[in-house]
Amino acid sequence: MLYRFIDLFAGIGGIRLAFEPYGTCVFSCEWDVKAQETYMANFGEQPHGDIRSIDEKDIPPHDILLAGFPCQPFSIAGVSKKKSLGREHGFLDETQGTLFWDIARIIKEKQPQAFLLENVKNLRSHDKGKTYKVIKNVLEEELGYTVYDEVINAKGLVPQNRERIYIVGFKKPLKFEFPDIPKEGPPLRVILEEKVDEKYTLSDKLWSYLQAYKEKHAKKGNGFGYGLADLDSYSRTLSARYYKDGSEILIPQEGKNPRKLTPRECARLQGFPEDFKIVVSDTAAYKQFGNSVAVPVVWRIAERMIQAIERDELLNEKVEEEGLKYATK
Repeated sequence: MLYRFIDLFAGIGGIRLAFEPYGTCVFSCEWDVKAQETYMANFGEQPHGDIRSIDEKDIPPHDILLAGFPCQPFSIAGVSKKKSLGREHGFLDETQGTLFWDIARIIKEKQPQAFLLENVKNLRSHDKGKTYKVIKNVLEEELGYTVYDEVINAKGLVPQNRERIYIVGFKKPLKFEFPDIPKEGPPLRVILEEKVDEKYTLSDKLWSYLQAYKEKHAKKGNGFGYGLADLDSYSRTLSARYYKDGSEILIPQEGKNPRKLTPRECARLQGFPEDFKIVVSDTAAYKQFGNSVAVPVVWRIAERMIQAIERDELLNEKVEEEGLKYATK
C-alpha cells in the first residue's frame, strides 16, 4: 500500500527522504527561503511558506503527518538566550512557541492515521517537564492518539553525537517499538572528502582566537571552546551555528591549521545520500544541515511505523485500561 504524507517544517526534506519509499508527499511547508531552494532542487517542489497563514482545511487529506517542528523555544541554548533578553520561551514565546499548535490543529482537522514529530532532546525536560506534558496531553487526551516517544542518539548510524526526541502517534491503539540503533557506528574519517579547498582551513587569526578562547575558559573550569575531532570516533553535534567558525567540529590537518567540514561532509554527517544537491552558499548549507535530521535514524523509524500500520496489531485491553502507560514511557 502507498501512503500520502505531508512534510511540515520541512527544512531540506530529511524526514521526507525516509518516507518516500512508502508513498507520496502531497503537501510541504517551510518558511525559510534558502531551505526552499534546496528542497526545490531535490524534490522538484516549492514548499508553501508560513504554516500559520495556511488554513488547515486547505491541506490535502493524508495518512501520515511529518513535522520536525522548530527547536529553539525548547532548546537549552534557545532558553538561555531568551532568558538573557528578558523574553518568554517555550509555549509563552509569541513567535515560535505556538507552532506546535499549528501541528495540533492540522491533526484535529485531517485525522491522519499516524504522525512523526522530531525535536531536541531538551523538549522532555523544558520548564521542568511542563512543556512536554502539555504536548502529550494535547496529542493523547485532546486528539485521541496513542503516543510513543524516545530519545535516540544517531551516533550508531552516522559519526556524530546527535540526540533527538522522536514522537510517534497512531490514531488506532497500535503496538509499536522504536528501532534498535547500534551503540557504535562508523568513524568520522569515512565521511571526509579526499581533496578539500584551502578556504576551509582556518586562518591563523581565527585559529589563534579559538585557542585563546578555549584556554581562557579552561582556567575558569569551563569546557567551552573548539572541538578537534577524533577521526576514528564520532564528532560533536553539528548545529546551525557551524557557519560562524566551525569550532565545534574541526578536522586536524598535518602541518597546518585545522579545517572546517565542507558542506558535502556535513551532508554525509547527517546521512544524506551522495546525490543530494547542494545549491546554496556554504553559509546557508551549514545552517540547513545543522538544522536537519540524521536521515538514517528516520529511515528506521519510518520502516517501523509502516510495519505497525500494516500489522494492525492493537494494544491489549489491560494496557488500554492503564492509560497506555507503558506506551509513552
